[in-house]
Order: sequence, then C-alpha cells, then structure tokens
Amino acid sequence: MSALLAGGSLETISGEAAHAALAGLRADLLADRFVPYVGPGLLTLDGPASVPTSPEEVAAALQKRVPVPGRIRGNMWAVAQYIESRRHRRTLKTLMADIFAAEPHPSGFHRFLAGLPLGLIIDSWYDGTLTAALAEAGRSDVVDIQGQSRAAIGEDRWYRAFDLTGRSAEPDTAHTLLYTPHGGIRPEGNVLVSDSDYVEVLTEIDIQTPIPEEVRTRRATRGFLFLGCRFHDQMLRTYARQIIKRLSGSHACVAEADRLSLNERRFLAAEGIALIDMPLAEATQILAG
Repeated sequence: MSALLAGGSLETISGEAAHAALAGLRADLLADRFVPYVGPGLLTLDGPASVPTSPEEVAAALQKRVPVPGRIRGNMWAVAQYIESRRHRRTLKTLMADIFAAEPHPSGFHRFLAGLPLGLIIDSWYDGTLTAALAEAGRSDVVDIQGQSRAAIGEDRWYRAFDLTGRSAEPDTAHTLLYTPHGGIRPEGNVLVSDSDYVEVLTEIDIQTPIPEEVRTRRATRGFLFLGCRFHDQMLRTYARQIIKRLSGSHACVAEADRLSLNERRFLAAEGIALIDMPLAEATQILAG
C-alpha cells in the first residue's frame, strides 16, 4: 500500500476503496509487514472506558485533585508540570497511578493484536490494556519497553524493559516488542506527562537517542498503521514523527476525515500517511476478520 501525495495534499481513501485497503492491511499485519501504532481510541471499542482516553481527560482528572490556574486548564502537560513543580514529582506519580488504577479490560481488537506474532507494536497511551491482552493470551515471548524521564528517576537511561510479569527483561530476547514511548502505569508507574519530561526527551530525540535501538532496528523494514490515535497537539505530532523517522515503508491512519483538525491533516500529509476514512470500530472489525 502506498501513501502518495499529490502536490502535498493528503491522500484520503474512502468507500469501497477503504474496505479494500483494510483487507490489504489485514494481510500485511498477518505477515508482520506493518507496525500497529495504537492509541486510546481503542479503549472505547467495546463500551465506555474506565480511564481517560485523551490528554484533555487526563488534565480534567488531575484538575479535580489539584486546583490549577485557569490559563493552563485542559492542557495535560502544563497541568502535570504545575503539580510537579508545586507538589513534587511523587505527588504527580501517585495521582497518575490513581487516575489509571482501573483494571484493564481488553477489547476484542486488543485480543486480536495480542494473538499476532508481530515483531513490533507501539502503544501510545499509559493504561496497559494491550499489555493485559498479551498476558491473557499467555504470551511469554513479549518484552515491554517503556519510555521514562531520566530526571524523574535520577538515572541516566531513557527507558526500561519488562516482561509481562513486570520483571526486568532484555529487548533482544523478545519475539514481539511492545514499545510504550510515553511510559506505562504498570509495573512502576514511570510516565512522560509533564512539560519538563518532554523538553528533556525532545532535546535529544532528533538524533533518536531516546528511542531504543531494538525499536529502530525492527521498524526499519515495516510500515506503520495508526489506530485510535489523535495528533491534534504539537507534542503528539512531534513524538510520532520521530518514531517513524527515516523509514522508507508506507504508512496509513484510520480516522474519520471530518473529525480531523487542520493540523492533523497537515501532519498526515507531510509524513506521507494515507488516511483511511472510516469509523474506527468498523475498520477494526475488518482488520480482525
């Protein structure tokens, strides 16, 4: 599948062509030719989510627990920074653990992905639902690499790797590598969430240092398929851009065209990501067969 740009415009695939494209992408997933890049949109496939499903919802949950100035309300990164600066990092970590404390309930599509012998999966949210689905599937060949703030943990490392029981593991031992670049609530609760977390990472991500070498190796021969993701904030776009940087493979994103912001459309066009214009629930049914 190709994401060809005509004069810098976004390639949008809809109708019968979208169904055909998804059938092709299903074959690509089964053959491990695409990397699923999943976001919190998947959490509502089988009903309401028990945890926040957007940065704005995380901000709202934090604001209920700690009063913040009106000028930053709704901005997760700024709200988290305010709490970290005035209440200490430990308080922020505790609040995030509380907000995402609900037991993960994987959807049917999470379970479908968990059953595939993929080389690499990217999970861009904190909740750990995909990790739970992999554990439910009895997978013992998975390593979860979680991004983390070096300053927050006081160590000179950008990430940690765990097996599905929460024990330390080596990434190169995994058949399936699950990369959670923004960190995870489980097992240790180290997440990137405040402005300072991302300033630290973004100062070096252009040269790819914060991205694990094993992730860079495995992404090199695969395209990316974005599912349940939004890119309406510059932080989200910048991070995703760096993760798919310097790749020659084609990419696609499932979303409803009329719900995308102008900046999201520009991002997809600039990165050569074809838009499959379809509701996520319908698309995931086709992909799962």
